[in-house]
Amino acid sequence: MSLQDKNTNPAPLRVGAGGLMVKPVLASASPQRTAILTQLGIDHIVDVADVVERMDGDPHEIAEANARHKAQTVGKRHAFVPVIGSDTIVVTADGAILGKPSDLDEAREMLGRLLGTTHTVVSGLAIVGPGRIAIRSGTAATTVSMRTLDGQALERHLAHGEWEGRAGAYAIQGRGAGLVTEIQGDYLNVVGLPVALLAQLAPELLDRAPRKGTSAASSPAK
Repeated sequence: MSLQDKNTNPAPLRVGAGGLMVKPVLASASPQRTAILTQLGIDHIVDVADVVERMDGDPHEIAEANARHKAQTVGKRHAFVPVIGSDTIVVTADGAILGKPSDLDEAREMLGRLLGTTHTVVSGLAIVGPGRIAIRSGTAATTVSMRTLDGQALERHLAHGEWEGRAGAYAIQGRGAGLVTEIQGDYLNVVGLPVALLAQLAPELLDRAPRKGTSAASSPAK
């Protein structure tokens, strides 16, 4: 895994009344990102960032810039709580950047480029606030190798519609797992949220997650 933290010593995340962590805001409509935060015990709310994403330039710079843009945009509506922005792109073996396919034909073209090769999934992660100035951000990368499929098998896979809304036109946590032969790095980064990077940038979020049998409202601050 490649982790890049490009920020310098941000202040600890803000706590609310009684020393309790306020709920962070996830600036994404992705159900996978919500599921990962929930799995980690991080109670949060969702406020989707409606922004135009960059798709040109260095993959790490693109992913990080998009994540920061999302977090900063939503952060304007939540000045006193931390806001999490994330962006995931797929980079082919020959350096092409793949986002989410717009239709079935583009999904077919994307998967055709990935099958039988090894590609890289790059995610940017940004945490803004509390306050509009404080920001933590970085990127993580995971390499993914895929098997080959013949034309009919590819069409059967595409027919399930799992390509919709997925960077690179596949979902590793779903039927796309059957396409993958090997990964190197953070699996959850491929799903949609780089957890190792989240722990590096904002350990407070994980440290303050409720213990089993408690709720966010009753958990004492550490």
